[in-house]
Amino acid sequence: MIALAVALLLTMVLGLWRVIKGPALLDRLLSVQLFGTTGVALCLVLAQALGMSALRDVALVLAVLAAAAPAALVQRLKQQQIVQPPSSEDNR
Repeated sequence: MIALAVALLLTMVLGLWRVIKGPALLDRLLSVQLFGTTGVALCLVLAQALGMSALRDVALVLAVLAAAAPAALVQRLKQQQIVQPPSSEDNR
């Protein structure tokens, strides 16, 4: 079980690299979703391995937040597109 937790942590580190490097905004958005799902999986694996039922509750809260975070990011990006006028390159 602990080896699985380490593999999930490695996945999160690779996702962090994708958030930092990009190259596109969509890559960053997918990495945010990766953090959420991997974080939930990590909490559930650790809850089973360590026998801590409180980690299951943490995983449930994290799952709700992980579903809301990408939606909030998309809404913010839509607002930024409305506020910023399109550039002349977009009209071509």
